[in-house]
Amino acid sequence: MTVLKTSMRNFFAHKGRMALSAVAVLLSVAFVCGTLVFTDTMNTTFDKLFAATSSDVTVLPKAAKSDDTPQNGKPESVPASVLALTQRTDGVKSAEGAVSSMNVTVVNSHNKNMGSTTGAPTIAGNWTRNDLRSTEITSGRAPRGPTEVMVDVDTADKHHLKMGDELRTIAVTGDFKARIVGIATFKVTNPGAAVVWFDTATAQRELLGSTGRFTQINVTAAPGVSDAHLKQNVSTALHGSYKIQTQKENADENRKGVGQFMNVIKYAMLGFAGIAFLVGIFLIINTFSMLVAQRTREIGLMRAIGSSRKQVNRSVLVEALLLGFVGSVLGVAAGVGLAVGLMKLMASMGMDLSTRDLTVKAATPVIGMILGVVVTVLAAYLPARRAGKVSPMAALRDAGTPADGKAGLVRGLIGLALTGAGAFALYTAATAHKASDGSLVLGAGIVLTLIGFVIVGPLLAGGVVRVISAVLLRMFGPVGRLAERNALRNPRRTGATGAALMIGLALVACLSVVGSSMVASATDELDKSVGADFIVQGQQRIVPQAEQAMETSPGLEHVTRYKDIEAKTTSPDGQVDDSGITAADPSYAQDLRRKTTAGDLAAAYGTNAMSVGSKYAKKHGVRVGDTLTVAFKGGATAKLKVAAITDDDVAIDHEVRYTSIETMKKYLPANRIPPNEIMFAKAKPGQEKQAYAALKKAMEPYPQYQVRDQTDYKQELKDQVGQLLNMVYGLLGLAIVVAILGVVNTLALSVVERTREIGLMRAIGLSRRQLRRMIRLESVVIALFGALLGLGLGMSWGATAQKLLALEGLKVLEIPWPTIIGVFIGSAFVGLFAALIPAFRAGRMNVLNAIATD
Repeated sequence: MTVLKTSMRNFFAHKGRMALSAVAVLLSVAFVCGTLVFTDTMNTTFDKLFAATSSDVTVLPKAAKSDDTPQNGKPESVPASVLALTQRTDGVKSAEGAVSSMNVTVVNSHNKNMGSTTGAPTIAGNWTRNDLRSTEITSGRAPRGPTEVMVDVDTADKHHLKMGDELRTIAVTGDFKARIVGIATFKVTNPGAAVVWFDTATAQRELLGSTGRFTQINVTAAPGVSDAHLKQNVSTALHGSYKIQTQKENADENRKGVGQFMNVIKYAMLGFAGIAFLVGIFLIINTFSMLVAQRTREIGLMRAIGSSRKQVNRSVLVEALLLGFVGSVLGVAAGVGLAVGLMKLMASMGMDLSTRDLTVKAATPVIGMILGVVVTVLAAYLPARRAGKVSPMAALRDAGTPADGKAGLVRGLIGLALTGAGAFALYTAATAHKASDGSLVLGAGIVLTLIGFVIVGPLLAGGVVRVISAVLLRMFGPVGRLAERNALRNPRRTGATGAALMIGLALVACLSVVGSSMVASATDELDKSVGADFIVQGQQRIVPQAEQAMETSPGLEHVTRYKDIEAKTTSPDGQVDDSGITAADPSYAQDLRRKTTAGDLAAAYGTNAMSVGSKYAKKHGVRVGDTLTVAFKGGATAKLKVAAITDDDVAIDHEVRYTSIETMKKYLPANRIPPNEIMFAKAKPGQEKQAYAALKKAMEPYPQYQVRDQTDYKQELKDQVGQLLNMVYGLLGLAIVVAILGVVNTLALSVVERTREIGLMRAIGLSRRQLRRMIRLESVVIALFGALLGLGLGMSWGATAQKLLALEGLKVLEIPWPTIIGVFIGSAFVGLFAALIPAFRAGRMNVLNAIATD
């Protein structure tokens, strides 16, 4: 009980000093809990949606289970006879055919895409009774003819659609127009999909290309019939020829696809939360180390009057427990607020998430509390252990701890050993022959060098701080030298404070190098390899009518079609590869200048010919003139002669096998041929500008596709990588904020620790302005120390990662010096900002009171 009282007294006596550490715990716990609440809420939203849209039993094409899935862009379907059989099955109350397709684009009269901007699909289908489970018509009526359409209210509101407006739907079967006659509202949350409904005949004809077929049959059970029993009856009636699911099975399958995407978001965000926790550990260690040092005399007195080492140790750990508890409680509450904020942010971007679905599982606050408390107590263990070693004789000495001029020898040796092992792992990764093998070694190298630098930080502090001081601080005269000596006074503290900032900046530097190298490599590859003037591509495959518009555009010398074909290739050694084959026009050899290690690439576009990549050829012993067996999915099996072996030391079309579209047509039925994945075009000599303008105009009716010249393509690639990096930097910002709090806390506590010293310096003539400058300069040095280590470490990680990317064709290493230099200079401003409050408080000290402080 005495230990608890002492801990409580000390905790509240130093509550101001504990505040920043509590904020670090709060932020880290908030990020974890916010991530869990946000992803759980999204899962709840989709669960409700899938449960509401699934009928008691659903009959689906079995293509998802066989090798007959169409590649032509039309949805899989079942004949209307299946509906008739299902309706006559025992236990069926009603059954109706449904048509649904996500391979569509809906535009308004100005050719503006009415789809979601967040990547959610546009769904077109027929209006059925099953839709009444999840939606209700709130304006107008359901569509009744080929010129009528109904839209969901979210799409109508987002794009300012009203009754009577004309919409054009673009499908692989052609374009068709219809006017809005109704607006439907979801009874559950629609996460952002744009939905349009037609009458059944129109949906069949325009989306499937033929009447009398459905994409699924929705079955409702008769009273007293379970879903499982109904499924068995329907399966028996249909002789197991189709995929049959209960409501739960159908919802679970839909949820599985979304769940994989959600897990990526969840674990990525939790990874950044883990980084913030790691940085927070340094802050907590520093806080308790300095508090223990300042209470050396107090702890010595406790030991003199009978307190055991265990009691002193326990007293510090109880303080950490209180700190972790308070920070975690506030963090859990902040996490829920963060989740709501993320939902509002997603809503502004087009993904609608209702706060009515806000899901806070019982495990979420428990996880947050356990993480926050456990991490805080573990971080405080070393300072607590150090406190337990204080002897009773310490009561006779001044408070505080002598300057730790040298870091521990054992610690230094361990740090150097780990750093050396990490450096060797990075070298091994950089010289690996396979990217998959090198990536594992790279991960080990990153972890080892990071831990090694953290441990060896105090040893590095002496030399690095002196170099930084020689460049930056000497111009400030005696004040600069005092700041340097203060930073060098306790290398362990300086190393730990700098390490917190080092971690975040190392990741920033690493990702900057990787991102810049990827853009530079791709740009270099485009310059060397791509001969096409224009590239047309979109999120969906290019529909035939858009292909025709491109081919008839004036000013083009040629247009190249490019199709990804699902096929299995059997090599002479009997090995089967199911990665597919690419069919293109012979002009593709001009549009993408691929080097060959053997044979003639132009010959690969001849009759019954193909090419293979050099890696495939080496692995399977394939040579020019060999015959490979290619089984086209949904078509015939071909014997194709290898006419060329292409060099796989590239990024574009890495390891791709080519054949001609004419060869493909011989083995695939017309209704199995997929639309183009991408198309290329070459302008007639001297007509590049005119051809570009004409092509963009020709593709205006199809806004789902982008027309780019090489300059556009390079810029978009740079923008995409930049957006991804900015998002990652934003998440890493949490760790950097925690690191800044660590600098603030270290300076604030060091000011308290040096109260008498500051009073004496003021007494012998140091002005308030000089005192504040000294503390600011000390902060800048610590920040730059962490930045220098972090940026150096991060660039080495990034350079090693680029060596692995070079094995995949991304050969150019580019160090983004403007970013690196900008971050380094920014770190100095971070140091200035972090020192504002501690410097201000130091400047306000009363000189006599400061000198009289114990």
